[in-house]
Order: sequence, then structure tokens, then C-alpha cells
Amino acid sequence: MLFMGTYTPKLDDKGRLFLPAKFRDRLAEGLVVTQGQENCLVVWPTDVFAEEAERAAARPMTNRAARHYARVLFAGGEETKPDKQGRIGVPANLREYAGLDREVVVIGVRDRLEIWNPVKWQEFQAAALEEFADLDEDDD
Repeated sequence: MLFMGTYTPKLDDKGRLFLPAKFRDRLAEGLVVTQGQENCLVVWPTDVFAEEAERAAARPMTNRAARHYARVLFAGGEETKPDKQGRIGVPANLREYAGLDREVVVIGVRDRLEIWNPVKWQEFQAAALEEFADLDEDDD
């Protein structure tokens, strides 16, 4: 299953997020929520997170960037399963990292979901769309 689309669920008062309904079956067995780049959160199905963990482990720990990536990936990670209503708890430290309050944007990104602060998502998307418009096959 490919994760695609943009959704605008809300966090409840306990920091729980309703996952988009079309993704709940794929995530029912478990998932990992962790820090992503550009101050978003990443939601990985557990099996996909395991693959990412293997890729991180394959990089030499003598490489500073590899050490930093592994630290961020694992230190901020939270393994969980959706409840019967399709909600996941988003820990306070991750909500703070991503600047999440009640309103959030959830986007599908092929093998994972990302959870964004709506203002940060709009800023990122505006810059990314400008770069996308300037793509040229002849540019290297």
C-alpha cells in the first residue's frame, strides 16, 4: 500500500490523533512515530521502520552523519498500535518537537505518513512547489 494524500485530522485533549481511515488497516499491526526532518513527525508501519533501522545499522558508526541520524531516529521513537477507534497517542515530547497543537496536517509519503504543524506545512509546501515548478530534465 502506498500512503498518499493530505488530511487534516485534529489532536484531542489527550494528544491522540485519529489516523486517516484508509490507512488504519495497514497500521493496525503497529507503527513507530518518530522525529522527522523539517520538524515534522514520521509514522512508519513497524515493518517499514525495521527496514529503515537496518539501513541505519548498515552505515558505519565512524560516520558522524550516520551516528546523528541513528540517534534522532531511535531516541525520539515511540512504538504503538492504534486503538479501536483508529487513534494513536502522540507523546508530548514529539508534539513539542513538531510544534503540534490541535490542528495538524497528515500527508502520505509513499511508505510512511508525516504529521505537520499546518503553518510549517504551508511554508514547506510553498517552497517545495516553487522548486518543483523549476525542475528541468536538462538540469544536473
